[in-house]
Amino acid sequence: MEIKYKIWIEKDGKVIFGHGREELFQAIDECHSLNAAAKKLGMSYRAAWGRLRASEERLGVKLVESDAAKKGMTLTPAAKTLLEKFRRLESEADAYLHKTSRELSALLESDTKPAIDEKKKG
Repeated sequence: MEIKYKIWIEKDGKVIFGHGREELFQAIDECHSLNAAAKKLGMSYRAAWGRLRASEERLGVKLVESDAAKKGMTLTPAAKTLLEKFRRLESEADAYLHKTSRELSALLESDTKPAIDEKKKG
């Protein structure tokens, strides 16, 4: 048995950050380019740009910086902190739900086993 879940952060009913943006920010960090990050993720530049800008506007902070001299893009300290906190949230939720799933499975096994054994006897 498994417990399934998805975590995302919203503000005023609009997504700020979730698994998709986590992947986008990771790709930006690796590629140093929004265009290359979008290509790596198989999404359009326009979609990547829209998600990035929406998150920045909803949070009210800059999440990427462009270096005109090097023509590269980097995550701001705020973006790195957001990425780290989101990953920690996902990791802790995953660990808790995995533990709870094991406990529920054990409980259900122990609760149903006597009933199954009784049916076999009868």
